Amino acid sequence: MTDQDATDIAWMRNLAEEGHQAPMKGGSILFGAGLIYGLAALAHWAAATDLLPGGGELINAVWMGAIVLHLLLVAVISVRLRDQGVRTAANRASATAWMAVGLGIFALFASVFVLGLRVGADVMTVLGLAPSIVMVFYGLGWAVSAAMGRSKPLWTLAVVSFVAAPALAALTGSSWQFLAYAVALFGLMALPGWQIMRRAGKA
Repeated sequence: MTDQDATDIAWMRNLAEEGHQAPMKGGSILFGAGLIYGLAALAHWAAATDLLPGGGELINAVWMGAIVLHLLLVAVISVRLRDQGVRTAANRASATAWMAVGLGIFALFASVFVLGLRVGADVMTVLGLAPSIVMVFYGLGWAVSAAMGRSKPLWTLAVVSFVAAPALAALTGSSWQFLAYAVALFGLMALPGWQIMRRAGKA
């Protein structure tokens, strides 16, 4: 075994130990995202079922507002987290994974927007998969966090997120799809984010 191999193994062992011992950070961002987009999905469902007036215009405004509010939240909380002392390698890896999840979702829906400009109303078929796509991305984020933290509860969140994706796809065209999506966002993002915040606060 070379000195470089020994160094790499020591680094990986340290990474695993840090991930197991240190509380996960960024729970406030996950909580905020789940709450903001969960409420947006709830408003979408209410507008689509005529419980709220406004129809499609209200739905578009709600989602645009949710995106802006989430971006502001991420900017403010990221600055606060950066000033909270030393971050472990595991937390940096987990934060990078969730940043990639957010950028991936943004890039995907920017692509859908461009597609809509090209094909018009036909893009609505793709938008029917939006909740499922988001759940897949969230599943990936939870899977990375679970691996870095060696956490069975986070693995459970990853698996449930992946299962939720086809379940939400099965509701495409139904008025219940976005109500179910709201429940998924509250249960798979907002609630776990709040629990992570509590754990980090106690630590």
